[in-house]
Amino acid sequence: MGSMLYGTPALQTPDKTVLAEIEDMRQDLKYRLAETHRWDGQLRRQLQARAIQGSNSIEGYKASVEDIQSIMAGEEPLDASANVAKEIAGYQQALTYIGMLSRASVFRYDVGLLNALNFMMIGHHRNKTPGVIRPGGIYVRDSGTGQVVYEGPDAELVEGLLDELVLWLNEGELEAPSYVRAAMAHFNLVKIHPWRDGNGRMSRALQTLVLGRDRILTPEFSSIEEWLGEQRTTFEYYDVLGAVGRQRWSPHGDTLDWVRFCLRAHHMQAQRVRQRLTEAGEIWMLLEEQVDADGLNTRCVSALYEAFVSRRLRRSRYQSDEGLSQGQAARDLRDLAAKGWLQPYGETKGRYYEAGPRMAALKADFAERVTPLRDPYRA
Repeated sequence: MGSMLYGTPALQTPDKTVLAEIEDMRQDLKYRLAETHRWDGQLRRQLQARAIQGSNSIEGYKASVEDIQSIMAGEEPLDASANVAKEIAGYQQALTYIGMLSRASVFRYDVGLLNALNFMMIGHHRNKTPGVIRPGGIYVRDSGTGQVVYEGPDAELVEGLLDELVLWLNEGELEAPSYVRAAMAHFNLVKIHPWRDGNGRMSRALQTLVLGRDRILTPEFSSIEEWLGEQRTTFEYYDVLGAVGRQRWSPHGDTLDWVRFCLRAHHMQAQRVRQRLTEAGEIWMLLEEQVDADGLNTRCVSALYEAFVSRRLRRSRYQSDEGLSQGQAARDLRDLAAKGWLQPYGETKGRYYEAGPRMAALKADFAERVTPLRDPYRA
């Protein structure tokens, strides 16, 4: 098994410690998410938007979390270009399907599924034969220098390699920790580089699917795509992919540095998600008190929460979150603006709200309380 693929490394003591801590955080999150809270839906949507943002920004497609949430809701983004919006919508469609597959009672990995996910992501680039295995060689170039940094395996090997990867996903090393299997699925797929485009995003999405199939947490809570999309981490990600993968397809088992990089990312992202979950509860309670004191309807908390965690809020989002009529939503937002919670910008269709002076003061207060994340390998 695995003779043609990059092999799964043996973990060392520090890795096992980090893995145990990730498991503890994951169980804790699962326990905390078992209770339903008013802010859960908004938090999940934020996390999904951030994962989409991270994975796409690595490829140079940049959009704000607010625009991504608009695209997720089928609305026009305020700033993102039409090209970027297509990339975001394609990726969101694939991730939504991955979320459904994570919960499916009948499931097997197969090459057709991987091709279909690739088509969902980049189907709007018909010239790149989306969802179809590449017919020739492929070279990954450094966007800055134009130098070839990686050469994928010959086209005639790709079918066999994908078959082997799928067999391994279904039956290979099932006793290995799912974080390790997900990391190796990501690594092997990105190194096989089977399509003409979308290989990086596909590999990150496959990692999310492997974790989702483990059903410990939903994909939004287990993805490291947001973490990978941060500039400093993106550089490290490319460095470790290059160092472990070498310059051309050369399967070997010396992949511990890659798995370590992924375990660290999971640990840091889990710390961050846990902080966000705690903060969400605190912010919501605080806003409830304020809304109550102002004699506003309790439902307004959801608009204020959105304005707190996002840079801006649109009426349509609040309207659908609270199941209101257009008039009710507009009236609530007008009241919130009159009381200094929100500040309106733009006209009619392009109108949106940002934090007003009272909200800005609350946000500033919270911004002071930064809890630094702990690098689990630097104990």
